[in-house]
Amino acid sequence: MLKLHDTLSRQERYFPPETGREITVYACGPTVYHDAHIGNLRTFLTVDLLRRYLEHKGEKVKLVMNITDVGHMLNDADEGEDKMEVAARREGRTPAGIAAHYEKAFFADLDALGFKRAEHPRATEHIPQMVALIEKLIEAGNAYVTPKGDVYYSVASFPGYGKLSGNTVEDLVAGARVEVKEDKRHPADFALWIHNPDHVMQWTGPQGILGYPGWHIECSAMAKKFLGDTIDLHCGGEDLKFPHHECEIAQSEGASGKIFSKHWLHVTYLVVDGEKMSKSKGNFFTLNDLLAKGHSAAAVRWLLLSAHYRTQLNFTLSGLDAAEKTVAYYRDLLARLGASAGTGGSAASAADDAAFEAAMDEDMNVSKALAVVNEAAKSANRALEDGSMTPVAASAARAFIERALGETFGIDLCSSAAEAPDDVRALADGRQAARDAKDWAASDRLRGEIAAKGWIVEDTQQGPRLKKA
Repeated sequence: MLKLHDTLSRQERYFPPETGREITVYACGPTVYHDAHIGNLRTFLTVDLLRRYLEHKGEKVKLVMNITDVGHMLNDADEGEDKMEVAARREGRTPAGIAAHYEKAFFADLDALGFKRAEHPRATEHIPQMVALIEKLIEAGNAYVTPKGDVYYSVASFPGYGKLSGNTVEDLVAGARVEVKEDKRHPADFALWIHNPDHVMQWTGPQGILGYPGWHIECSAMAKKFLGDTIDLHCGGEDLKFPHHECEIAQSEGASGKIFSKHWLHVTYLVVDGEKMSKSKGNFFTLNDLLAKGHSAAAVRWLLLSAHYRTQLNFTLSGLDAAEKTVAYYRDLLARLGASAGTGGSAASAADDAAFEAAMDEDMNVSKALAVVNEAAKSANRALEDGSMTPVAASAARAFIERALGETFGIDLCSSAAEAPDDVRALADGRQAARDAKDWAASDRLRGEIAAKGWIVEDTQQGPRLKKA
């Protein structure tokens, strides 16, 4: 059975807690005010990998990943300016225009990376649900309205505040992680509804107050609407553990009196060349940045998933080059196995499949799982080279690799290098004719001309094969 590390209990626990029913998963999606960077994408791809693996094991998963298009403030205290409005001013658009532009870009990234689409509710489409939740919290004594018309959550009203992150109310002293405001009862109290006549986006909120929602209330309201009061798993990057997820727990459990999420999973951030990403350092990458450098989305996905989600990934361009070669290797191997496969033996190798699942069941130990695939690939490659590969064995090896890497890891193994152009194929045909005539000098010369055009010719038992260099 799968064991996943649970952030709340700080130990590995079996997941899902119950089998035989739909698993409910909520993952914090993007605030659509800029392009997603590779750190964001690592988190989203980890969620996709988990969802795919659960489905690999026969589970049915309902995944909801929200789109934040209002209310995400610039600091932990939920004070200051909304990121959507800041971006709108910077780019000369409306907040709605900013959201539409970057939401489209986000989905383009996910589609390129092979992310299986989830339900993606937008915050601005669920204001009534947020208002209803806030009014319930006010009625229960968990929230209060200030003289200025803001609504705050009272952390003192929820004894469990801090249980996820370890940041207890007593530790949150004024001036440490939060900003003191005179109309707050406690410096750690956070905004549920913000009254600001200067904000471009305005709705009628609790008690008829014009304003807009705080960031944290959005996820609580949308998780409740789509998944119910209690969900099986909540996912996100480790930077969301506090204050965002801590506040979600307080809101949701304060309103329902029930456990909000049975399990919590957080993905560790990545660094680039050993340093934190920064535009000033020139090591800040989006997917489009990497595609513009000639890299493939499949290799980006491979690299972002190649390290355990709770370990820090050091992203380097040399590592991405290695990932390109690895993806090309598996695509080539599958093509060769396909040429040798018979009509029987289509089921994946039982031993390989069991070893792969055993590795993934260890808190998604991707390194161990990929090592299982690599050993199976090496064995298949040796059999192809020495001629011992049978059609049944080729079918089994191909099915296992496709199931492990294609279906579970979501690596695009179908897109091979571009078909060689006519002039390269003509050179290859000429080289083969020279080899048949034992004209080795001409054969070597033509191989060099092929290489100069960016192609490699390999001699196999099935005949010569062209590959993009």
